[in-house]
Amino acid sequence: MTQTAPVATQDAHATPPAPLRVREAQPADWPEVVRVSEAAFAAGPYGHLPVGEERRRFVQDVEGRVAAGSVLVAERAGEILGTLSIARAGTGPSRLAVADEAEVRLLAVSPTAQRLGVARRLMLAASETALGWGASALVLDTGDRNFGAQALYEGLGYRRTNEPRQSDETEGRIPHVDYRLQLQPAPGVVVRLVRPSEVDAVAELSLRAYELEYTISGNYRDDIVSVGERAAAHQVWVAVDARSGELLGSVATPKPGEHLTSLPQSDDELDFRLLAVDPGARGRGVGAALTTLVIELARLRGLRRVVMNSGPQMVRAHRLYERLGFSILESRVRTVDPGDGRAPFQLLAFSIDV
Repeated sequence: MTQTAPVATQDAHATPPAPLRVREAQPADWPEVVRVSEAAFAAGPYGHLPVGEERRRFVQDVEGRVAAGSVLVAERAGEILGTLSIARAGTGPSRLAVADEAEVRLLAVSPTAQRLGVARRLMLAASETALGWGASALVLDTGDRNFGAQALYEGLGYRRTNEPRQSDETEGRIPHVDYRLQLQPAPGVVVRLVRPSEVDAVAELSLRAYELEYTISGNYRDDIVSVGERAAAHQVWVAVDARSGELLGSVATPKPGEHLTSLPQSDDELDFRLLAVDPGARGRGVGAALTTLVIELARLRGLRRVVMNSGPQMVRAHRLYERLGFSILESRVRTVDPGDGRAPFQLLAFSIDV
């Protein structure tokens, strides 16, 4: 008589797993960051090698890595499952990054959390963090036997930049492979998060861009110039000239896990608002660079679609969206009554799948 294994069935009433969340490490997290890092490296392909004192101090110096850039953690239900550090070029933790590059160090996933997508989520979040700094690229290295990490990096678009080289650190002279990922969406333009000193200038730029072609109501004008409030509650991105630093344009996006407007109908949609290009910078691809950034943010956050509203008079913007692959989302086009004596109008909705 042939025996068959019982077929596993999924409990329809089982509680779904808590979502995986990536955030910046807080001081209270630092001991756990060290524990997870040490456990992950001990379980990795070089875990059999002795750990040098310099390496041990580096892993334990979470505060120093925070000061050099950022330390991220991936957590689920309050448990830290993985971590990585991002360093600015020229800081102590950085050994490859130059100029305006940023560098990933110490990607580590708890041995109990393997194959859950933790490393991928951390790496995608690292790209968003570095973009926010205005970094031109992310660089990193890994041991030549760390095949899982190499597959991850190459799957994310990193390009190998060398043949295996000997590490400069006391890690048993492990041969290392270097990788680089280009971040900026357009040549000659740097996209990054707005700085506090730029808020007023971005408000003026945005108002110039909108008033040049459109009639702006008082309430909408107030909304356009509320850049500081928007940057505090959400995200305001700017495009600047790569050489001079001159402000060229701006766009607003929500923080991860949030929305700017009521337009999104699910958590896997990203909305954006107030795309503005300085009139003197038109024709340089600034609007395309900022919109491409929004699409990239959706991809980095694992979202399905980008959506946005646009007034019927914004024809120049519509041509840009259509050129980038957006289409009108007919089911979400709605009629708006301004209530200020102007005639009602159709507020268009555009979307693109990521």
